[in-house]
Parts: sequence; structure tokens; C-alpha cells
Amino acid sequence: MAQDQYSPARPSMLDAVPVFLVLLIAAHVLGLVFWIYKLATQKQPLQRRKAH
Repeated sequence: MAQDQYSPARPSMLDAVPVFLVLLIAAHVLGLVFWIYKLATQKQPLQRRKAH
């Protein structure tokens, strides 16, 4: 009967892995969205003369 019991820390760590992965992916997606927003809203230097 004692062999049926397992360490309570191990399943909780394994249960936390998907949550950690979702948070990690969400952080990267938010970073990507912010980066695209920064690229889209940055001011471009005006080029008034064209060199031919």
C-alpha cells in the first residue's frame, strides 16, 4: 500500500508545465504584437529629393 503513494510535489510540477508554456507563448505573442505596432507607428524620415 505504501508503494501506491507518490510525492505530491511531482504531479503539481507536471501540472504547471502546460500553464507555464501557455504563459510563455502569450508573452512572446504580446511582444511580437508590440514590435509590429512599433514598426507600424514609427515616423519615417522624409525624402523630399530623389537622386536620379
